[in-house]
Amino acid sequence: MTIAIASDHGGYKLKNEIISYFDKNKISYKDLGCFSEEPVDYPDIAIKCAEAVAGGEFEKGIIICGTGIGVSITANKVKGIRAALCHDTFSARMSREHNNANVLTMGGRVIEIFLAIDIVKEWLAAEFAGDRHQRRVEKIMEYENSK
Repeated sequence: MTIAIASDHGGYKLKNEIISYFDKNKISYKDLGCFSEEPVDYPDIAIKCAEAVAGGEFEKGIIICGTGIGVSITANKVKGIRAALCHDTFSARMSREHNNANVLTMGGRVIEIFLAIDIVKEWLAAEFAGDRHQRRVEKIMEYENSK
């Protein structure tokens, strides 16, 4: 599995720390930008990553901005995306196990690097539990497909 990872300028430093973790642990990824701390518009980055996941190019994506809020809102506008804003490991695990989240969003200005790495580890390791949770995710997808 190759993971799409992207950030705006507010998440650039944290994105690079996560990429370092990926490199050290031989986790396959593709960096979709941005590539400096020069200001960029977070919707452009979030849409690029979310569409790559929704289109099947990547199974999962990680998007980082200053708070994680803007990229979460934006990514969730892309059909087929279930983006979860997580700032703790429990939420990260539950977003995968109960909600089958396919995009993780975080805030580079609001969480420490070590916690962010733990969140990524937990999120990548967790599996969708299915069963009653499948029915709930299908309801979300039904609604999404009806509009």
